[in-house]
Amino acid sequence: MTTATPVIADRPLTATDRCDRCGAQAYVRAVLGSDSELLFCAHHWHANADALRAVATDVYDELDRLAAVPATASAEER
Repeated sequence: MTTATPVIADRPLTATDRCDRCGAQAYVRAVLGSDSELLFCAHHWHANADALRAVATDVYDELDRLAAVPATASAEER
């Protein structure tokens, strides 16, 4: 069961914001017309994006932060 929580404010998502579906770190906030929000990890956002965009009043997408994770050092760099 997915729980919608009241929207506190338009603020950046942090490591404490968790996906309402699985509990992983959230990177997308979908604000619904009832002034509540649903938070999603990348996987669950991609699986439900079309349906959520149809009902959300706003979507705050921070998925670009995933690309900012540095790559691990190659064997030559060690």
